[in-house]
Amino acid sequence: MPMLRLLSILSMALVLLAHPAPAAAQGTGRCFAVSQGPSPVVPAAAVHRAALAAHEVRLTFVGHATWLIETASGIRIATDYNDYIRPSVVPEIATMNRAHATHYSLAPDPAIKHVLRGWNPDGGPAKHDLTLADVRVRNVPTNIRDWAGGHIPNGNSIFIFEIAGMCIGHLGHLHHTLSDRQVAQIGQLDVVMVAVDGSYTMDVAGVVETLKTLRARLILPMHYFNPYTLNRFLDRIRADFPVEMASGTSMVVSQATLPGEPRVLVVPGN
Repeated sequence: MPMLRLLSILSMALVLLAHPAPAAAQGTGRCFAVSQGPSPVVPAAAVHRAALAAHEVRLTFVGHATWLIETASGIRIATDYNDYIRPSVVPEIATMNRAHATHYSLAPDPAIKHVLRGWNPDGGPAKHDLTLADVRVRNVPTNIRDWAGGHIPNGNSIFIFEIAGMCIGHLGHLHHTLSDRQVAQIGQLDVVMVAVDGSYTMDVAGVVETLKTLRARLILPMHYFNPYTLNRFLDRIRADFPVEMASGTSMVVSQATLPGEPRVLVVPGN
């Protein structure tokens, strides 16, 4: 790591220790970001997967819509857990969505302590609000289309992970822009994982509108299948937010290292 970059990161860490960010409000269903000056995300490879500090979270793109989220206490979360693309470890928490089989599993590993389905098999919206060690997980339901041209109410959930004073949102298989109520329920995200395929989920214009509404400081594209669909999204989003390319699939983030303004970081995968 270049010396100037290392010094910058250490300096920001000292600032954070002197003025710690308030934790996300518990029980309110809201996230509140704390603005910091622009600073790079620290690649996980640069810290050799060392133990995480209390203010850090490790994010690893497993592929498609699955991310592995790791906390300082050792809690591991797999998003859109399914039978085709899984992390190499068994998570303590698995979230799933209903759209199709690459977003859920009918037979999740029995060792997973908490399986959170983004839909309610008994009807109505799914409702999750789980606190486990140093992470709180909650959801905001959204609708999805069906293959007949209609829609399934509450078939998808946006999952929000409140960890280390940050709010990390996974939009799942989002098929529509968000209502004012849904935006209020989500709160202010620091990091957002968003499907950018432009067809199976939501068209590119809708994705960009949603990201401009949420204004998360770190935007992580996923679910893009091939370079064409990814570049179609990037060509459009560059008019609003800067774009960077990550060198690896894993990174460590904290309030101190998140950019001050929204930025797109493309992590290798599909």
